[in-house]
Amino acid sequence: MNASNNAAAFLPFTRPAIDEETIAGVAEVLRSGWITSGPQVKSFEQALSAHCGGRPVRAYNSGTAALEVALRVAGIGPGDEVITTPLSWVSTASVILQVGARPVFADIDPVTRNIDLDLAERAVTKKTRAIIPVHLAGLPLDLDKLYAMAGRHKLRVIEDAAQAYGAMWKGKPIGAQGDLVMFSFHANKNVTCAEGGCLVMGDEREVPLAEKLRLMGVTRTGEDGMDVDVAGGKYNLTDVAARIGVGQLKRTEEFTARRRALAKRYFDRFDRKPGCELPPADFENSCWHMFQVVLPPSMPRATFIARMRGHGIGIGVHYPAIHLFTLFRNLGWKDGDFPQAERIGRSIATLPLFPAMADEDVDRVCTAAAAVLDQH
Repeated sequence: MNASNNAAAFLPFTRPAIDEETIAGVAEVLRSGWITSGPQVKSFEQALSAHCGGRPVRAYNSGTAALEVALRVAGIGPGDEVITTPLSWVSTASVILQVGARPVFADIDPVTRNIDLDLAERAVTKKTRAIIPVHLAGLPLDLDKLYAMAGRHKLRVIEDAAQAYGAMWKGKPIGAQGDLVMFSFHANKNVTCAEGGCLVMGDEREVPLAEKLRLMGVTRTGEDGMDVDVAGGKYNLTDVAARIGVGQLKRTEEFTARRRALAKRYFDRFDRKPGCELPPADFENSCWHMFQVVLPPSMPRATFIARMRGHGIGIGVHYPAIHLFTLFRNLGWKDGDFPQAERIGRSIATLPLFPAMADEDVDRVCTAAAAVLDQH
């Protein structure tokens, strides 16, 4: 499992692992004459459903699309409030605006970096209809506590599990339980379609609406019957993308095991003396989508990124605090509202972690990071 042919090659923070069988399968789809949604999407959905305990799954062209559909399926719209975390990719909050609702943020737990459910509960109002928690970096939120809180306030739960395919909670895969669960299959995810996503549903009665919303609200009957009774989007996944996903799903356990091994090596090798905060060492539930460190206040992240690049190592930024983007400042959010998310959002850095990395690549990252931090 070598990430490069020589030690001097650039090491990105992530790289997809696409095998030759999958590449050949994509070529077959391209030659078939049917490249949009078709039999490969069906196969992909069936495999996803099997992973999620037989629950219904529908695929989309992105995790963002799946998240928006989940909100619409849950009946969220104008006048409603949805609680979510300020530490995520911006789509987690922007889809709430897309359906006409208002995002309401609650600060994060500084250790797990997931939403603090006690603070989330304090944010509930008479307008609150749902909560979108994020399993950041593949580390699951406490689902027992989450659903107990949601039950007390009669909230829909839409799990943003974009980074958590392959993660577990008490022996069950994320997606095998709960309300609505979204996965992403973007190029940097543990399992990829290049672009894609899916929605796992706990109620079979919601499947028809989820299907209609992904293709302009169209319902077909018989040979030529067609009707539209809801405004949908153009969110369908192609067979080309689905075939990549079909090949990837077969390797989920392999990918997760390798990521966990690399993460363990980071814990063994990373120098904590400069004051960096490491993630929780969870090797039972987390799928280790990312290995993230929070840099000490004295180390500007931009400087760290530039100097690590000088060592031939790529560093990711996941994520700046959402509420400080102009779009959300214009809704009234400001500096100081969520101090933990703001502090971590300023200083969190994603180190390289992907299955094709060699053990020596981890050592190289740790050596370079120690040198950069000591130099500063």
